[in-house]
Amino acid sequence: MPHFEVHYSANLEERADVPSLCEAIRQAALSTGHFETGGIRVRAIRCDSYAVADAHPDNAFVDIWVKIGVGRSAEEKKTIGKTVFDAAAQCLAAQFEAPHLAMSLEIREINPELSWRKNSIHPRLRST
Repeated sequence: MPHFEVHYSANLEERADVPSLCEAIRQAALSTGHFETGGIRVRAIRCDSYAVADAHPDNAFVDIWVKIGVGRSAEEKKTIGKTVFDAAAQCLAAQFEAPHLAMSLEIREINPELSWRKNSIHPRLRST
């Protein structure tokens, strides 16, 4: 854990490098020191149907959902959120030069009693 879901409007693909955004998020998450490499997942989900603000055809959005396990302090969660948000904003800096992009990030804690996982990546990375 964590999982980062990057929901974005389809029109953003014409103007931004979504795979680079995913990598920037992954690197930012690692840089916080709060996550093991083997637990990080970043996935981008293109939204083909959307309506943004005044429906201007250039309007676009990026909505980042961060799902983490419980146990981190409010300050740690703020550091994680700010670090990832700032990295995403930097990656999308050119898009913010035009008045048509909205970006948000939200952290959600996963209830450990209602979550199941199996991971064969952790043992490989922990042994190196």
